[in-house]
Amino acid sequence: MIAAPALRSGSLRRRTIVAVLALVAVLLIVLSVVVDVALGARLRGQIEERLRDRAAAAASLVGTVDDTDLAERLSDQGLAVRIDSAGGGSIVAGPSPEQLRDGPRGPGGPGPGEPAAPQPTATGSAVTVIASSVGGDDDLVTLSSTLSDGSTLTLTASAVGVQDTLVQVRWIMAIASAVVLALAAGAVIVIVRATLRPLDQVSEVARSIGAGERGRRLRPTRPDTEIGRVATALDDMLDDVVGAEEAARGAERRLRAFLSDAAHELRTPVAGIRAAADTLVRADLEGPDREMLAAQVAREAARASRLVDDLLMMARVDRGLELTRADVDLRGLVWAEAERAPLLYPHLDLRATVPDAPVVASVDVDRIGQVLSNLIENAARATGGRGSVRVGVEEGATEVTLTVADDGPGVAPEDRERIFDRLVRLDPARSATGVGLGLPIARGIARAHGGDVRCLPNEGGALFVVTLPRGERRG
Repeated sequence: MIAAPALRSGSLRRRTIVAVLALVAVLLIVLSVVVDVALGARLRGQIEERLRDRAAAAASLVGTVDDTDLAERLSDQGLAVRIDSAGGGSIVAGPSPEQLRDGPRGPGGPGPGEPAAPQPTATGSAVTVIASSVGGDDDLVTLSSTLSDGSTLTLTASAVGVQDTLVQVRWIMAIASAVVLALAAGAVIVIVRATLRPLDQVSEVARSIGAGERGRRLRPTRPDTEIGRVATALDDMLDDVVGAEEAARGAERRLRAFLSDAAHELRTPVAGIRAAADTLVRADLEGPDREMLAAQVAREAARASRLVDDLLMMARVDRGLELTRADVDLRGLVWAEAERAPLLYPHLDLRATVPDAPVVASVDVDRIGQVLSNLIENAARATGGRGSVRVGVEEGATEVTLTVADDGPGVAPEDRERIFDRLVRLDPARSATGVGLGLPIARGIARAHGGDVRCLPNEGGALFVVTLPRGERRG
């Protein structure tokens, strides 16, 4: 037998809280990264737009001022300026890129607004920017513009402020994330406790039921939810367990009653056999008296043997009969029982009604013969062995029906199921031979075949109907 895997019973509350907080932390990290990248790109974009504006302004001044004056005007705005003319000369003004990278008034040069010594070069006359490109690194943003006269204007701005701003924003996001995570932890703990409170109720009800309160149930208001489905499944399981418990107790009560009745039934013939045997042993009897006692011993022994055989048969029915099935024409079985009945009950009027066509059923012929014999015997006892009994067989679309009807006193509606209980006799004084096992045995054999035996309403007597599975007709 393969053992089922153990249920993982870690704290659902703890796992839920940890999972939610982990998800919130991941989302905050993603949000911080997105803000950092987007803000950095936006700040650098603003610097690039500023450089493009300065390059466009410088292009409009070409031809109206010389390159040295233009370089000084651009460097006054804190930019590193380099003008390379088409003839090969160049002018540099403002802080150097290294000074911009070191920050305001860094080592090695003037701060913003303090122009470097210009270097003379040839001037141009173009007034528009023909082409430009932006480059640089994390600390610098550089714009190179080609003017219409072939000169190149290179503007460099510091991006150190962008990095400082991003550092501040990162600290703000880290502190805000920690605060949000703490608040989320508190909120999640409260929400999870409230959400999982129904599970505590489930545990409480389960403990109370285990303590003996079998009638308690959860009865969820929303059976379509997850907890509702769990509660509904638990209620169904409890109903099944309680039902099985009651069925087991009922079976135990029936078994005890059965054993008590069986012992009582066996005690009567055994007592008769013992009394007759004691008389035969102790008394000096001859002739008719001795024969009468011997006959009584034989009768009581036959009665005890019959009861033992019936009990053994019921045990086989309960355990499961081993059937030897075959497709049998039930008309022959009915005829055989009709011919045998007069030998057992000479004064019984038994008539068989069978169709002209074969009625084939898939049955164990010996067992079904026993069913029919028990029903005929029951009808004979009900009519005192002198009544009228009708036996018939019919074929339906999916099943075959055997009927046994008599003109006896019949069966009351409230007793039509009770008579199939073991050792039940509606009129015990009517016959000394019956012990109340014939009908239970008949029903057990029929159900083993996949059919049934029922007592149906009937005018002027009892009507028993046996249903059996239909067989395949040959020929």
